Amino acid sequence: MIQGERVRYLNTRETPRDAAYVLYWMQRAQRATMNHALEHAIRAANQHQLPLVAIFGITQRFPEATARSYAFMLEGLRATKQALADRGIGLAVRLQPPVDAVRDLATDAATVVTDRGYLRVERRWRERVAKQISCPLVQVETDVVVPVDTASDKEEYAAYTIRPKIHKHLDRFLRPLEETSLERSSLRTAPGGLDLEDIDALLERMRINRSAAQVDTFRGGASEADCLLDKFLARKLGAYADRRSDPSEDLLSHMSPYLHFGQVSPLEIALRVKGAEGVGEENREAYLEELIVRRELSMNFCRYNAEYDSIACLPDWARKTLGEHADDRREFVYELDAFESAETRDRYWNAAQREMVMTGKMHGYMRMYWGKKILEWTPNPEDAMRIALELNNRYELDGRDPNGYAGVAWCLGKHDRAWAERDVYGKVRYMSAGGLERKFDIEGYVRKVDELALHSGAGDS
Repeated sequence: MIQGERVRYLNTRETPRDAAYVLYWMQRAQRATMNHALEHAIRAANQHQLPLVAIFGITQRFPEATARSYAFMLEGLRATKQALADRGIGLAVRLQPPVDAVRDLATDAATVVTDRGYLRVERRWRERVAKQISCPLVQVETDVVVPVDTASDKEEYAAYTIRPKIHKHLDRFLRPLEETSLERSSLRTAPGGLDLEDIDALLERMRINRSAAQVDTFRGGASEADCLLDKFLARKLGAYADRRSDPSEDLLSHMSPYLHFGQVSPLEIALRVKGAEGVGEENREAYLEELIVRRELSMNFCRYNAEYDSIACLPDWARKTLGEHADDRREFVYELDAFESAETRDRYWNAAQREMVMTGKMHGYMRMYWGKKILEWTPNPEDAMRIALELNNRYELDGRDPNGYAGVAWCLGKHDRAWAERDVYGKVRYMSAGGLERKFDIEGYVRKVDELALHSGAGDS
């Protein structure tokens, strides 16, 4: 079932009578299964008795994207192209801005169906396409469990305000999506596109930001996500509630890069977690809180707050207290280069930065500590947010994502409450190295990162 709240018409064009196909514009949801937008497109193609053609346009100038993120995305698209072919759907991946690629193919389309994005660049693409094509453009929301506008029609203050609104709808939306068979294959009629077999060669051709090289710790693709999820459910979920925050252990699912590129459905993950046996209800609830409530709070944030990447997004109390302490003396102040090179006086922070640079992913608890210390070690909150977002978006495989923007903003008081006042932070929550030492085997975490560097040949770089 595709719930009606997921579907929105973005223009009022009439359906042409002489169309050659239905066009599926794949953008955020880069997968062939558990994809409401794709299923809607298949059903539209069957209704019109037409084949379904899929298009993915690659802009080489996506804000802050690097060779690292492009490589992961292309690995996933290669797998998705084959999975779509198995369903009789031809996918053309073009080295062309998405708006141009869709506009070109929409001239022969009965309708265009796409997924939903939450960042401003994604919204602008859909707005431009809606105006420029002469057939209907239908947006189907598929990368959240509960559609964002259904959960709330305004920006929510924190998790505790959005949680009951999401839970109110969970029974209706936390349901499997039945797949439909395409009646007319498009494999022979689909337009050509890039050869995705040699991704390294393709990356060499592309004019992209190369400031973060690709990594082999995580590979893109639905099958890779499935393997990691299997491992998480079998070996980790049973200890998730109590031990997930310990950076010296690896009890995370590592789904965030795959969720960011839409290579796995949050609905599929939620259903598998919900159905896991022998893991304890407290562990299921802890994980689903992160996957659904916290993640969809970040979508709500980017949907309703146009300033999600500046300190203007912060609540009044946080802006006020940070402003009052903006001139406080900082014990240490670092420039971007020192942060990027992990050359601070804090071994724990340096380990977190190195983990991110080497692997494309930082432990979630350390990412909170990492962001808090950037606030403490920069001249002002504006610089703190700029530097944190620049590093996060450059090196994290799940960077440039609503979760990332919300996470950095949280370090400056977003989705949080006022705490005891102190220098620099004001009433924004404080985190310390001593807290890490009391709670975790933080030296074990540092050793783990050192061993990873030694194994990868990265040394102390």
